[in-house]
Amino acid sequence: MEVLLFGISKEITGQKILDLSKDNQINTVLDLKKWILKKYPQMGNLNSFAIAVDQEYANDDLRLSDQQEIALIPPVSGG
Repeated sequence: MEVLLFGISKEITGQKILDLSKDNQINTVLDLKKWILKKYPQMGNLNSFAIAVDQEYANDDLRLSDQQEIALIPPVSGG
């Protein structure tokens, strides 16, 4: 499973894409969020971050698969 990263999430992780092996037991969006916060505690300093699956914001209970496009969306400021 690959997770695309944007903005400050790229800076925190030092990567553009997270390549997660099946060993991580990530089955849902909530599992992914918990894994990200455990692996990269600095992500917890952000106001929020969201997960998009196939270019739509995803609920925490959505099941994930390797065939989906998954992206971590950091907070966005506007003006």
